[in-house]
Amino acid sequence: MSNALAIAGVTAVLKDLLDNGLIDHKIVDSLGQGVTVSALAPDAIALNNDTQPRLNLFMHQATPNAAWRNANLPSTDSSGRRIANAPLALDLHYLLTAYGRADLEAEVLLGYAMQLLHETPVLARDAIRTSLIPPTPPLNGSLLPSVYRALHASDLADQVELIKITPEKMDTEELSKLWTALQSHYRPTAPYLCTVVLIQATKPARSSLPVLTRGYPDPVTKVEPGVKVQGSLVPPFPNIQSIALPAPSQIAALLGDTIELDGHDLDGTNHTVFLANMRAGVSRTISPVTSAKAAAVKFGLPNDPVGYPAGIYGLTLQLIRPGDPPNRLSLSNEVALAVAPQILGTVKGTDPDGNLMVTVTCQPQVRPHQQVSLILGNTEALAQYFDTATPTPRFVFPGLANGTYLARLRVDGIDSPFIDRSASPPVFNGPQVTVP
Repeated sequence: MSNALAIAGVTAVLKDLLDNGLIDHKIVDSLGQGVTVSALAPDAIALNNDTQPRLNLFMHQATPNAAWRNANLPSTDSSGRRIANAPLALDLHYLLTAYGRADLEAEVLLGYAMQLLHETPVLARDAIRTSLIPPTPPLNGSLLPSVYRALHASDLADQVELIKITPEKMDTEELSKLWTALQSHYRPTAPYLCTVVLIQATKPARSSLPVLTRGYPDPVTKVEPGVKVQGSLVPPFPNIQSIALPAPSQIAALLGDTIELDGHDLDGTNHTVFLANMRAGVSRTISPVTSAKAAAVKFGLPNDPVGYPAGIYGLTLQLIRPGDPPNRLSLSNEVALAVAPQILGTVKGTDPDGNLMVTVTCQPQVRPHQQVSLILGNTEALAQYFDTATPTPRFVFPGLANGTYLARLRVDGIDSPFIDRSASPPVFNGPQVTVP
């Protein structure tokens, strides 16, 4: 496949083809003077009395190629991982325009140019390489503009499709609108289509292994079991339907909790829990689990204040299903697990301006990139600046009235426990801070 330089590469090859073709046809003898071949916008060209006749190649539009536009799609899987580099397939639309100062000069130029393109309906790979690779010594290409010296890296000659050149039909109205938009005087023009340019990224992608058998063959009969049919709407794959925390009233997990995953087809061996907090950039594995049954798996959330910051985690369960070979791992769906911070203690003080300053001892540690705040009653204060993970963030409350306030620590939107939902009706039971 080509890269982003391919569009300019096609224009450069066509320009070189026209330039060399006019020399081979001895067009100078027909006109009695030299000819300029350019690739400029028509409004940038002005013919004066001392200028040569000119052939101009102008790419006025690039459109998606219908045959290639869906190749290698989708380019990512359900987890957002790149599985293919889908090519950008483009058709390039050109205007071939002839400029002349004397009678018939433009017609002579346009006739020769159209004959050249008619006789070269496909750009050969060798011709592309010859046009784009810089000259060898003693002509080292140093006199070429920098953009031309860069085009040899376009990989245009190596793309899977060859570049095909075909005349394009445009009626008088379309040409008139186009030249009006270009704000230039109309000249004898022939539209052409070049197809197809394939621009593709070179980023690493995942590629699955081919299927060798439809299930593991029976050791005796050597027959593959094929596709298994199950008379149920429930898929026979590990599926987590809910998360049960130690207390029925608990809505977020705490470090050290034993957590139960409820679902179906969770039995097997080699259970591993994967936890990923994308915001914190944390990925953890927990193995072995406490217990595993078809409908429930229990595991302990490590009491690790450094390795498990508070926040929302994506949880998946990996296991080997009963009857599966030891190298076949099954992965469950992903569910969300909230890990809440805990307030272990508070210390009151004042800042240099005499405002109330509260230092909270908490677990897990809070990290610099996290959104950390302390709420006293209805008043919320953001944590004072800290540049390393700390278990003791500080908060300043200017102008807080005297009284006793319910305290809750909020980290990335998760509040520390402060409600007893097992009571009827629920009651507040979080730590309190008295001012002064």
